[in-house]
Amino acid sequence: MPGSIINGFSKLSKQEKIAVLAGQLGDATLGNELQSYNHPVSQERFNGFSENTLANFYLPYGVAPNFLINGEIFHVPMVVEESSVVAAASAAAKFWANHGGFHAEVISTLKTGQVHFTFSGNGDLLRKHWPTLKEYLLSNARLHTSNMEKRGGGIINICLEDGTADITNYFRLNVSFKTVDSMGANFINSVLENMAESLQEYCLIHFTNQDECNVIMAILSNYTPDCIVKCWVEAPVSAFSGMDESISPYRFVEKFETAVKIAETDIYRAVTHNKGIMNGIDAVVLASGNDFRAVEAGIHAYASRSGKYKSLSKISTSNNVFLFSFEAPLNIGVVGGLTSSHPLAARTMQLLGSPDAKQLMMIVAAVGLANHFSAIRALITKGIQKGHMKMHLANILNQLNASEAEIKETKLYFAAKHVSFSGVREFLEQFRK
Repeated sequence: MPGSIINGFSKLSKQEKIAVLAGQLGDATLGNELQSYNHPVSQERFNGFSENTLANFYLPYGVAPNFLINGEIFHVPMVVEESSVVAAASAAAKFWANHGGFHAEVISTLKTGQVHFTFSGNGDLLRKHWPTLKEYLLSNARLHTSNMEKRGGGIINICLEDGTADITNYFRLNVSFKTVDSMGANFINSVLENMAESLQEYCLIHFTNQDECNVIMAILSNYTPDCIVKCWVEAPVSAFSGMDESISPYRFVEKFETAVKIAETDIYRAVTHNKGIMNGIDAVVLASGNDFRAVEAGIHAYASRSGKYKSLSKISTSNNVFLFSFEAPLNIGVVGGLTSSHPLAARTMQLLGSPDAKQLMMIVAAVGLANHFSAIRALITKGIQKGHMKMHLANILNQLNASEAEIKETKLYFAAKHVSFSGVREFLEQFRK
């Protein structure tokens, strides 16, 4: 049933908000249910993370153990609602720990911000002023950059780009940053807004009124093609002899290679193929308190950088060696934001041995490749649904309000059978009779 407009909702207390919503729903149980999801100690902290907070929405905080990454063992926290994701990561971690582990390197860590503006005057005059204007912008920005510079970061470069071929009078400043161990969104945006003000000041001083400069916006970009991590695994083809009893290791590797190549040519497959990487990446990004939405946007844009959306992963099987890799942008940090203020994000950092930003990038990439490997492995052998539905059985039983005795009997019954929602429901109906 549709609700009605609520005026001044944000100004109400939490209890008043809940009461208003309960009244529109006609459900007096709403308040007690939401109250049950409040944290007994840290609720005020959680309330501050968002706006109009009513309660907490819980997701499982699990761990995929035994990741061997660049010679070190990590037990990696993952936040995800799908149990098969953690199981798949764990299985791949175990397999690759016995075959050399995951190898990773950070290729570059540059991030980009932009000031978009229109300039209605002589573009050649603007370009002539650029060396002086650039120094003016850098000088005025030092108030915001000095602390970051002490940590080894700051502004790396500024470029003036002419966009008038696309939009009348349109120009932009492309600014490259290093933000060291922080994701850097607040830092970058503060610097860019300062630059926007300085740009307008400079134009007022040095150009006539007809050479009008209007700032449209100043904002970081979540497309970070120069903040790249690479991860790979490799093993002799013979290492896959136990992957599936129905095919040889050479046939397994051949099918695996073909699966990756399909994702390089077919966008319908490529999107789901890359989602297999994001299963692991998103789960660790969430567990560390980083911005998974920014990571998702940047990675999928990177997959389209050729003009066609393609597989992020690459494969080589020459000389009887299986080499499976991917590279992608990962704009994440280990200080600031929720990485510092969320108690479980802090625990994640502790469990990972207090990594710096580069180390966290490599850990996240390894989990992404692990999930990706497990997904393709399942697809080319037993199929994705068999393992997925086995792991999903617990969720089905919860939905059907199964008792402990019913859960035990159902798991025994389906131990060697295909799991489906209708099948579980029918079994429980017969069992209850």
